[in-house]
Amino acid sequence: MPPRVSKRLLQVTVAVLALIPTFAGAAGVLMGPAFLGGEAFASVSLDSHLRFLSGTFFAVGLAFYAAIPSIERKGALFRLAAALVFTGGLARLISLLAAGMPTWPHVAGLIMELAVVPALVIWQTRVARAFVKQEGDARHAALF
Repeated sequence: MPPRVSKRLLQVTVAVLALIPTFAGAAGVLMGPAFLGGEAFASVSLDSHLRFLSGTFFAVGLAFYAAIPSIERKGALFRLAAALVFTGGLARLISLLAAGMPTWPHVAGLIMELAVVPALVIWQTRVARAFVKQEGDARHAALF
């Protein structure tokens, strides 16, 4: 597949998938625990913690969006955002093992965090390398 086509497909994929942390994060900030449905009542500290983490999740979504326009050159930013998501997925996995199976949206999140996001990092790296080969641009080399 030509590098420009792969880049465009990656950009579209990231734009669609970044809706998840962006909107889920915003909903968690604005709604607090009520965002989780029936679990609307929480202590003040738990509410504060959930809103903080939701704000962080929202910012991760924005970081992915910031990488999209020149995704072949934004490897460091892309990997940082992905590392944050992956680390959150590891924490979610610990919760699953310690507290039990969560609801299906959380299981879907776990799959996204531990499988899909690393696959996107591999794809972004391949796109960046293809642009280095195609354009011979040393600026790309340090960014993947």
